[in-house]
Parts: sequence; structure tokens; C-alpha cells
Amino acid sequence: MRQIVLDTETTGLNARTGDRIIEIGGVELVNRRLTGNNLHFYINPERDSDPGALAVHGLTTEFLSDKPKFAEIADQLRDFLQDAELIIHNAPFDLGFLNAEFALLGLPPFTETCGEVIDTLVKAKSMFPGKRNSLDALCDRFGISNAHRTLHGALLDSELLAEVYLAMTRGQESLVIDMLGETQTAGGDASGPRVALESLSLPVLAASDDELAAHQAVLDNLDKAIKGTSVWRREPAPAEAADAA
Repeated sequence: MRQIVLDTETTGLNARTGDRIIEIGGVELVNRRLTGNNLHFYINPERDSDPGALAVHGLTTEFLSDKPKFAEIADQLRDFLQDAELIIHNAPFDLGFLNAEFALLGLPPFTETCGEVIDTLVKAKSMFPGKRNSLDALCDRFGISNAHRTLHGALLDSELLAEVYLAMTRGQESLVIDMLGETQTAGGDASGPRVALESLSLPVLAASDDELAAHQAVLDNLDKAIKGTSVWRREPAPAEAADAA
């Protein structure tokens, strides 16, 4: 599966009132692996940034004055993103700007050139309701260092969001995959090479005396609550044990 983690920086907050894209960053993932095949553009928006936006991204009119205009990078951008699944934080914002830029060039909407879109802000809100779910907050939550992020930057933010996305979606299966590398095709071909799990050298952590005592106390409370023996203390019946063997 090919995915692109995408971010933009803009002159302001509203594409419908003339704000433009000034930076685009895209980070490629293939089968949940960073490939290093990234895309990055600074773009001359042919207008100044709003003071509030400038304070966020720090990209001055002077710095952008000799950069290519959006029309000059549109084809390369479209080719890079063609049919890829996009991962974007607060996707309506970036997609709205990209659609507006394509409309200015008389092109079909940008969203017709890409595949599905995953909005990590929506995903984060469902995972952590009532909490702050900005990119910085998610980096803190997942232990991802963003100490070098003093200003917003499209490529840097895409790289951080890629790490956040992988952390958000990492389950037991992907933990093994990340340790051993991909051994099956993206389609899950059962005839492909398989991982010999018995060959893994996994650490065995024995419970401490305090942990065993705490576990015993929990079981005692369960027995007391049900006025009997909880299921966690029961040994399997002989027949069940034989079947299991």
C-alpha cells in the first residue's frame, strides 16, 4: 500500500478569500515503511502572508519571491500523489486549499487525483476524546521528539505526522512486522514466506513479589464480591486439559 503523509503552509486561513499555498511537503510510506521518497516545494504565492500566518511559518514574501509558482509544480505534485492514499491532519483545510489552487489553473479538483484520505485529527479525536489533539500534543502523547519544531514547516510536519500515524495505528500485528520486516505482500498472499514465530527471541519478564501480591489481592476481592471462586482461579477440567493438549 502506498500512502503519502501530506501537509501545506499557507498565507492565511481562507482559500476562498484569496489565501494561497506557500509550501507543500509529502512523505511516502509503502507498506508502513518510510521510503525516503519525499516531495517538498516552496511556492511563490504572489501575495503577502497574513501577520498571524507569518508568525506560524516564518516564510517571508522576500524568501518566497524567487520560488516557483503553483502552476509550475502542479503536474509534478499530481504525478507524485496519483492514486496514493493521503494522510493529513485536519484534512479539509489542506484539501480545500489544494482544490482552490487547481481551480485557479482550470484543472479538475485535486481530490480527484488521489485515493482515499485519512484525517488523523478525526482519528485522534475518536481515540482521545476531550483531549488536545494538535500535532504537538500527539507528539507528546506518543513520545515523539518535536524539539526541533520551532516554526511550522510542511515537510517537517509531514515527517512528524508520519511517526504519529504509525504510532496511532500500531497494533500487535504491526509490532511483529516492524521487528521482522514485511514478509507478505500487501494483498496478504498466504503462499508467500511466513515468519517462524518460534524463532523469535522474546524476553520473559517474571512478576515481582509486589506484583504477585497485588494480583492475589485483586483475586481475593473478586472472590469476595461473587461469594465464591472467580473464573481466574479455576483450573481447566481434566477433559478440557486433554483436549487443549
